[in-house]
Amino acid sequence: MQQKRNIQIIEWEDLDKRKFYSFGVFMTMTIRATVYPATLIRTRLQVQRGKSLYGGTFDAFVKILRAEGVRGLYRGFMVNTFTLISGQAYITTYELVRKYVSQYSEDNTVKSLVAGGSASLVAQSITVPIDVVSQQLMMQGQGEHLTRFRLNSTAEAGKSKKVFGQTRNIVAQIFAADGFRGFYRGYVASLLTYIPNSAVWWPFYHFYAEQLSKLAPSDCPHLLLQAMAGPLAAATASTITNPMDVVRARVQVEGRSSVIDTFRQLIKEEGYWGLTKGLSARIISSGPTAIVMVVGYESLKKLSLRPELLDSRHW
Repeated sequence: MQQKRNIQIIEWEDLDKRKFYSFGVFMTMTIRATVYPATLIRTRLQVQRGKSLYGGTFDAFVKILRAEGVRGLYRGFMVNTFTLISGQAYITTYELVRKYVSQYSEDNTVKSLVAGGSASLVAQSITVPIDVVSQQLMMQGQGEHLTRFRLNSTAEAGKSKKVFGQTRNIVAQIFAADGFRGFYRGYVASLLTYIPNSAVWWPFYHFYAEQLSKLAPSDCPHLLLQAMAGPLAAATASTITNPMDVVRARVQVEGRSSVIDTFRQLIKEEGYWGLTKGLSARIISSGPTAIVMVVGYESLKKLSLRPELLDSRHW
């Protein structure tokens, strides 16, 4: 017997799509700008051998800030903004698949699991080429000796052309070395990382929200409970999928072709603890990300409600 939900979920058919997409772009951009430094740090930690460059998340933050300044924490950010497209594709796919699955099952866990995995499949097909380029840019500076491609002096010259000059330089090097396939290096590893991550995150998010709603006073705002559930779900999903995320980062940055060989070499060189590399940075970034995303996404859905439904939801 299905348990009654205490927190009412705003479904796809309840939304004014024009408002939804307009507000969605702003929300996605804000989230990405907020958490990008942690993403860059996580990538460098995962790619380094042992602790050859940084001793941990905080050490990496301090060293990058001292050696490269604030701009160093945002290397590759302009390229990464193109993932706005995949962000919109993700939320659209998630909502549409939830609606489709609801025809066959009313179980919220099933709907969230299938929709989350499907959304990640679509989004990663768009995101991987952008990630490949942005990760190479992230590794420039202190981490450039760990990557296959390095910026030449021409790409560094001229402030007005610096950002896009660097991007063109890296894109040209990737294409010259690997052809078009080079932009999808690590695609399988990305799918093996982000499909489970997304598929796990949504069911745990709704689960934690429901458990919190049973403990909280009846007049407690749902948005507060959801904001608490988001980081819990993010930490759970990050812990489960981090081993594959380490492998994905190395495949994409080092230019490896085999996920299995990369996994074996990682275990051989650094033991099973190597599978936890970057986990603290990932949780640190995913916690605030989850809060911003949940508050932003649930607020976005509330703001995008069709006018006739505005008074029907407990906020």
